[in-house]
Amino acid sequence: MTNTNTAGPASGSLLPFLDRKHTIAKPGYSRWMVPPAALCVHLCIGQAYAFSVFNLPMTRLLGLTESTPDDWKLTDLGWIFSIAMVFLGISAAVFGRWVEEGGPRKAMFTAGCCWAAGFLISAFGVYVHNLWIIYLGYGVIGGCALGIGYISPVSTLMKWFPDRPGMATGMAIMGFGGGAMIASPLSVWLMNTFATASDVGVLWTFITLGLGYFVFMMVGAAIVRVPAPGWKPEGYVAPATPTKLITKNDVYVYDAVKTPQFWLIWCVLFLNTTAGIGVLGQASAMSQEMFPGQITAIAAAGLVGLMSVFNMGGRFCWASLSDFIGRRNTYFVYMTLGFILYVTVPFAGGTGNVVLFVCCFLIIVSMYGGGFSTVPAYLRDMFGTRYVGAIHGILLTAWSAAGIVGPVLINYIREYNITHGIPNAQAYNVTMYIMAGLLVVGFICNFFVKAVDQRYHMKSEPDGAGLSPAASQTAKA
Repeated sequence: MTNTNTAGPASGSLLPFLDRKHTIAKPGYSRWMVPPAALCVHLCIGQAYAFSVFNLPMTRLLGLTESTPDDWKLTDLGWIFSIAMVFLGISAAVFGRWVEEGGPRKAMFTAGCCWAAGFLISAFGVYVHNLWIIYLGYGVIGGCALGIGYISPVSTLMKWFPDRPGMATGMAIMGFGGGAMIASPLSVWLMNTFATASDVGVLWTFITLGLGYFVFMMVGAAIVRVPAPGWKPEGYVAPATPTKLITKNDVYVYDAVKTPQFWLIWCVLFLNTTAGIGVLGQASAMSQEMFPGQITAIAAAGLVGLMSVFNMGGRFCWASLSDFIGRRNTYFVYMTLGFILYVTVPFAGGTGNVVLFVCCFLIIVSMYGGGFSTVPAYLRDMFGTRYVGAIHGILLTAWSAAGIVGPVLINYIREYNITHGIPNAQAYNVTMYIMAGLLVVGFICNFFVKAVDQRYHMKSEPDGAGLSPAASQTAKA
């Protein structure tokens, strides 16, 4: 007997309206309602990229105008974001199958509750001045909200848009990249609004954001729907025979991780993300040090803002392009063009060409964002739609790993170069060449991605319960 029920953060028996069967779309429901539902979630959890606006105010919660010995240090506060990113990857991997089987509404509802709870618990941590409570609130519980919320609409969108799966996921995931554009100025405005002579305004800003995000995420959970079995877009005709790298078959989630294709794509995402995230995190300092006197702190801040726009836009544009040229070819573009751009950055710095430098960075960060939005459709092409959300959740551990490796490469190699007498303007050159080398490895990994062997395909026979031979053996009671 196959056991398809899995425990999860919210129980369908207690809240039956959250169950998948209650979210099946009725005739007449427009599939174009699903991307806004996904954006309601992704624009909210995208606030994570803007959390740094709280760091300096939280170093003077007690001193108000300047830090006191009892205030928190900036290095200690930096762990809040790091913990959240780690739990993003962990929760996406652990709850991926539950999200897939429970449906998008249950996942969005759970993510909204965890995201709001993370802010409210963090507000209590600010109130009692206990940093460990904030680690628990925003870092652990908020990080779980990030992971569950991030993958919640992925497979649903691809089922609604079988004709344009890349565009569909790009529309949602661009919200995660653009969430900081809303959250950053909003958070600063709220802190200024709530600030008093005895309060920097962080506590009530956390409370306001937690409640506000909860409302918007509940709107997304309310309007999301899954297509009825057998539904197809009007006029859509599936290809009679699948292309070499697009399958009509499904692969069970735990069989997918046994395939070389999964780990090759894991490496591709890891390497593309490692190269991009290091640049994204150090863009301001790098630009000022490579162009002293030419790029000021204000100009560097403008560059960071512009990179956010390209990060967001790249998630939609590159993923949409992948619908026409294919996912594998799109990653070939990322790796090839990225290699050229990374080796060009030192040249731009050496010649003082600010325009060339900025153009390189903007295109690099667009492909960094594009890598995230293209990979769900890549997984769908390789492993089918049934468990693509769960498979995507496990694959996001590559993001967590890259979030550690990328900044370490940038920061420690720079520090090593400076301590050995290399001028600041040239301290990043070796790192850029290393990033280019990583993309060469990524190109090779992508080259070896082939169609999944049919022995991993799920079976439709009754005794197999819709699983592959390996999965049906492990799932039997």
